[in-house]
Amino acid sequence: MRNRLAILLALASLLVAACGEKEEPVVTGPPVVTDPGGGEPGGGEPQGGGGVELEEIGEFEDPVFVTQPVGDSSLYVVEQTGRIIQVKPDGKESTLLDISDEITAGGEQGLLSVAFSPDYRRSGLFYVDYTNTNGDTRVVEYRTANNGKVDERSARTVLEQPQPYSNHNGGLLIFDDDGNLLVGLGDGGAAGDPERNGQDLTVLLGKILRIDPASPSGGLEFSNPNENPYVGTTNKRPEILAYGLRNPWRFSFDSKTGALWIGDVGQNSLEEIDYLEKPGQEANFGWSAYEGTERFNSDEQAENAVDPVLTYGRDAGCSVTGGYVVRDKALESLYGRYLYADFCQGQLRSFTAEDAASGGQATDDRALGLQVPSISSFGEDQRGRIYAVSLDGMVFRLVPEKE
Repeated sequence: MRNRLAILLALASLLVAACGEKEEPVVTGPPVVTDPGGGEPGGGEPQGGGGVELEEIGEFEDPVFVTQPVGDSSLYVVEQTGRIIQVKPDGKESTLLDISDEITAGGEQGLLSVAFSPDYRRSGLFYVDYTNTNGDTRVVEYRTANNGKVDERSARTVLEQPQPYSNHNGGLLIFDDDGNLLVGLGDGGAAGDPERNGQDLTVLLGKILRIDPASPSGGLEFSNPNENPYVGTTNKRPEILAYGLRNPWRFSFDSKTGALWIGDVGQNSLEEIDYLEKPGQEANFGWSAYEGTERFNSDEQAENAVDPVLTYGRDAGCSVTGGYVVRDKALESLYGRYLYADFCQGQLRSFTAEDAASGGQATDDRALGLQVPSISSFGEDQRGRIYAVSLDGMVFRLVPEKE
């Protein structure tokens, strides 16, 4: 597929750059969880191992995300090169949006996600996150007309964020149950957080934001929910929901509990998965004072940093792809487990979400026995069914294993 080789090579070079040698840091917090539950595929474990297979729903050009609006039977696949493809239940495909001429695509840049407004069936509104031709982040609103076509003249820029480097753009958009939009932003890029953005509450980089795009206010194209932790404070950006993040590439809400689960891509040593029980409480995940549970930049402090519930090292991968707590009751062996993977390894893994949330650490992390090469994302539809996305082109649905 066009541009895929260039994208994969760029990703590989970025990962090599991120894994340079560094003085051995001091380990703090809980130990690294490598494979306490036994990680061999097909290990026969009653939970988290087996009972599931992959069903391909289509092949696309460099897909990085898949989602489904409320009340819509179609799936929507985001292609990094600039298109959103609608996939109807019968498999018929059509292009919802094509902004390939407005973006920079390659490496960690491009069209990175789409989020449909909770009232999409009525309003036709949806939001995209992309890096523009200057390499800066844009969150833009579009409107789908009654005929199902998008008028690109309806574009309204909701949020603009200059990017000092080409990597660590974050890029995920998701709505919460209150109709607020979460926006993931990496620390600005290069390596090691050179501008120290992760712990700086006066900037938006290295954060997850929560905004209301439907209610512009104060000269902005959005408003800040009163429940955000820094609304009404000085020298702290009111858009911020959580901080101390290096590159929160993919995160999700547990559809049952409302908790937020975050896959944050690591630097030299550790990939991490973070947990936030009540989005809105102050949450500092430590970067770049810490990488996972290890001390990183000694000139940074994060005294109240929240430890990750799971970390893994370079022997197990290179770049975490955060997933979902599975609530599809048809997937009995995965129900209630947090599913995730690593871009380089491609091995689907999971652990019991409730145990990790209550105990602060995953204790039964294990392999499912399925591989998705170059796994760029997971997705969830309105029925709770889970999808896995490969940058190589394939999008899969996880289904019960056939007898």
